[in-house]
Amino acid sequence: MDVREGAMASYNYDRVRGADRAATGGQDVLLLAARLLIGAIFVQSGFGKLMDLGAFAGSLEGQGLPMPMLLAALGGAVECFGGLAVVLGAWTRLAAAAVVLFTIMATLIAHRYWTYPPEAQGMQRIQFMKNLAIIGGFLALIAAGAGRFSVDGMMNRR
Repeated sequence: MDVREGAMASYNYDRVRGADRAATGGQDVLLLAARLLIGAIFVQSGFGKLMDLGAFAGSLEGQGLPMPMLLAALGGAVECFGGLAVVLGAWTRLAAAAVVLFTIMATLIAHRYWTYPPEAQGMQRIQFMKNLAIIGGFLALIAAGAGRFSVDGMMNRR
């Protein structure tokens, strides 16, 4: 290794270390942003389902699911209130786990791209993969917790 390679390795290491310090220093703000961004879609979607349970139940019935009205109410509530709990950072790990289970079920019910005609598979594959990414985001919140700027954080400071 010549002198230039050593200098480049040191430069890259210093840059990575600086990024780590910045992320660690801003962790609570980043967790707040993550909760707001990932939870908002569930609050909006779940609220819409709760406001029109009949339509949601009809779509579940069309998928061949039993007890569609009960499942619609349960799914809409988990989606809306679980998403709201994540946004607020209240019972974050539990709420994120509940929304992960909801998202897994929704993905397996509505986005089985391999069962769609070829012309529809591309869009359904994107929806399937998007849901996998969302699940990954929730798993990161389960691992990291809500952060300081949250109901959980306020309760832990008491």
